[in-house]
Amino acid sequence: MGATVKNIEALIEDGGEITLGAGDANECWATANDGHNCLAMLVRRDGESLNALLKRLDKAIAKSRDSGDVIDEVNR
Repeated sequence: MGATVKNIEALIEDGGEITLGAGDANECWATANDGHNCLAMLVRRDGESLNALLKRLDKAIAKSRDSGDVIDEVNR
């Protein structure tokens, strides 16, 4: 994958998971949870590569863990 996604790697090593898939209106979503709580739900931007989406998800996981807030682009 080119760039490191250390937060995704750590999340999975700790029993969490990420999901990539189709959402409403043919959108692509990326989600992350730690097994108990949702940390991030991102919507793929127009023209955004999957690699770029995963990098944003990695950053969102770090932000969520630091702040305790869910990063939610799906339910806004």
